[in-house]
Amino acid sequence: MYTHSVPHDRPYYDNRGFQPEHSNPYRYPVDRNLYTAYPPPRAYPSSVPHYIPRVSSNECVPVAPEPKPGRFCAPKTKKIICITATVLLLVAAAVIVSVLLWYFVTKYCLFSGISCGSSDACVSKSQWCDGTPQCPNGEDESQCVRLYGPEFLLQAYSSESSGWRSVCGDDWNDNYGRTACKDIGYSINTYYSSGQLSSPGSSEFMRLNKSSGSAELYRQLYYSKTCPSKNVVSLRCINCGESTRAASSRIVGGTVATRGEWPWQVSLQVRGTHVCGGSIVTPYWIVTAAHCVEGGLSSTSQWKVYAGYLYLYEMSSGYLVEKIISRPDYETKTKNNDLALMKLASPITFSANIRPVCLPNIGMMWKAPQQCWISGWGAITEGGQSSVSLRYAPVNLIDSSTCNQRTVYNGAITTSMICAGYLAGQIDSCQGDSGGPLVTSMNSLWWLVGDTSWGTGCANRNKPGVYGNMTLFVDWIYQQMRANR
Repeated sequence: MYTHSVPHDRPYYDNRGFQPEHSNPYRYPVDRNLYTAYPPPRAYPSSVPHYIPRVSSNECVPVAPEPKPGRFCAPKTKKIICITATVLLLVAAAVIVSVLLWYFVTKYCLFSGISCGSSDACVSKSQWCDGTPQCPNGEDESQCVRLYGPEFLLQAYSSESSGWRSVCGDDWNDNYGRTACKDIGYSINTYYSSGQLSSPGSSEFMRLNKSSGSAELYRQLYYSKTCPSKNVVSLRCINCGESTRAASSRIVGGTVATRGEWPWQVSLQVRGTHVCGGSIVTPYWIVTAAHCVEGGLSSTSQWKVYAGYLYLYEMSSGYLVEKIISRPDYETKTKNNDLALMKLASPITFSANIRPVCLPNIGMMWKAPQQCWISGWGAITEGGQSSVSLRYAPVNLIDSSTCNQRTVYNGAITTSMICAGYLAGQIDSCQGDSGGPLVTSMNSLWWLVGDTSWGTGCANRNKPGVYGNMTLFVDWIYQQMRANR
């Protein structure tokens, strides 16, 4: 983790662990024309005058002869060519517009409902969670309950009202809570608690049908415009986001961590060498960056995960990796959708120094200049070795429009990315921090905002760190957790 601003002009690097014996230099994300630069380039005045004034001259100017009929440059020929060219351009434009409309309508289901996610298929809102699978992989009947907002409100999808509704707390108990957590993607073994919150003003709910014998929770719920108690369910599927660090404490950049401060931080190692960081989200699942596990590092047998340690030299007992799952839409060149999951072969045992971080719930959108924290064993100097000790530093979120300015990242920041740091430099993530957590505190809990992805140099001016946008990834994470229990 870099904490000093040093004048230099280094090429683009990724934040993967510094490995001098077999490192592959990373290129700055290319194909940048895929993204529109912000702000639009200024229209600079031409260095050539727009017109040249006509002046009287004694110099003779020859008069061009009129074209003879039948020659190529005859006015009639020119007219035919112009008409033909115009027609061809219009046809080409129509084809392009049609292709773009087809692409966006099918890919994003603009007019046909909800995307299945794992395919380009779309399902109408009234068919989602109606008891009959329409998606090729059945997502429309498996993604029917969710957690919303920082208070973990439980919501279920109503095909009758074509929308998400909070679950009424009447007749609710822990058994329903365990079932809901399982439907979301968690194990019933991690179930923490169910609570109830007042919901004044709400006029639409999902209520329990106690006579239903269905195993899936959403089949036991029905749409209602009343909730006698006016209380809705708040559901905690895992005890996450707890730390010994108080969010209000003053932090100086580059501080060495103490035990229990960042208990979700793990070191991902290959043959005893720290390569990347990661974040614990359940006893079996680790969130990291896709670029950490691409190419020759995609084999599970190479990796070990170390949790609860502060110093690299003390890491003696690690967890084997059973499965590595990268986002299928991850782009190597641009680092778009830079996210991967590791499923461990055996569960992590939680303690005061080993705990999961909270995944953001639907509806939680982070805005600049929200204060966040980064942590990891990354290099302290650009191009240097990994830090021996776990370090952390505060960073502020930076608006994407600012990061996409020509002097910063010139349009390279997509919706799947978050900028954080300081435009003046001084504090930043560096090699070896990749995949590690970007977290923030809200409601006395710590939430995973992003995973460390890429940057230009370390702590360079106008080159803040770039992180994967966890809010956009959470649905996919739960989908993988359900499919790979």
